[in-house]
Amino acid sequence: MILVDDAGGILPAINHSPWNGATLADFVMPFFLFIVGLSLGLAYKKASCRVLATKKATLRAVKLFFLGLLLQGGYFHGLNDLTYGVNLEYIRWMGILQRIAIAYLLAALCEIWLKTDDIVDSQLSLFNKYRFQWFVVIMLTAIYGSLLYGLYVPDWKFQIPTESLSRVYSVKCGVRGDIGPACNAVGMIDRTVLGSKHLYRRPVYGRTEQCSISSPDYGPLPQDAPSWCQAPFDPEGLLSSVMAIVTCLIGLHFGHIIIHFKNHKNRILLWVGTASGLVALGFILDLSGMHINKALYSVSYACVTAGAAGLLFAATYILVDVCGYRRPTLVLEWMGMHALMIYILAACNLLPIVLQGFYWKKPENNILRFVGI
Repeated sequence: MILVDDAGGILPAINHSPWNGATLADFVMPFFLFIVGLSLGLAYKKASCRVLATKKATLRAVKLFFLGLLLQGGYFHGLNDLTYGVNLEYIRWMGILQRIAIAYLLAALCEIWLKTDDIVDSQLSLFNKYRFQWFVVIMLTAIYGSLLYGLYVPDWKFQIPTESLSRVYSVKCGVRGDIGPACNAVGMIDRTVLGSKHLYRRPVYGRTEQCSISSPDYGPLPQDAPSWCQAPFDPEGLLSSVMAIVTCLIGLHFGHIIIHFKNHKNRILLWVGTASGLVALGFILDLSGMHINKALYSVSYACVTAGAAGLLFAATYILVDVCGYRRPTLVLEWMGMHALMIYILAACNLLPIVLQGFYWKKPENNILRFVGI
């Protein structure tokens, strides 16, 4: 994600897709959610006290949510003016860490409370043991699909605050089941519940051809750009986070396979079979009109990315656990153990703030200039 943030403008192929479709960057978040779910299967395989485990999981999720709120809610305004603080009128309630916290908590509660005492000795018994968790997956997917394609999206307005005055823009919708940038139910729910002022103000669809003369990169608006090009849209919103929870629960299933099947061959076959089925289902849905879309976290996107994560995990397992090639992955292992620290320092601009924030007399005389950068 750090690579995408820094080089995405130079190499659009690795940057987020402007709307439909998926690029390298669009696999990062689902991969992380997948491995969070897988880890939960290992962490809660022998929870001695469900109530205590629930309290710990809730506390951990709350901490992660508020950390995300602190880092992505607007507390650090920018690197150029080096001003700090937050305007509660425009604080962003959702974000990457907030979504991970929500998915983690729901998956943890499912693992703590929604499993039976059945003995697992086959694929069918594995499903029976965790059948209530699969019911949650089906229910969440049905709720997401029903709201995305069933809600009526009326015309709506938004404001862009400026130093002098705020201009009001209108967006004409009056449709149901639209999955375009302007009139989808994902954005409508966020605008209604969270408020337009509390959404991400630089949405990815600002890089579409309709909204940027430099597409697929950000750029000036075309003369005939529609009004919604300047509207806020949160890529980690409420409805889209429903399918993020599903990704976490799919990862949890892969963790169950580790726990109940000790043979390398059985594990790999189950992982590859499940992952391949998800990828195939995702592409079938995409060809059927339910397009792969990261901003909406569509069902097809959840299937393809979770399946890809499962295939990559199986390949890594073969490389490290079966073949014994651990040394090439030591750097990745270190990054995985310190992922949150790396994310906070680099992706959330804390490291650049430190490097530029301490200077002598003039802001230009900072640590970077001292070392010749």
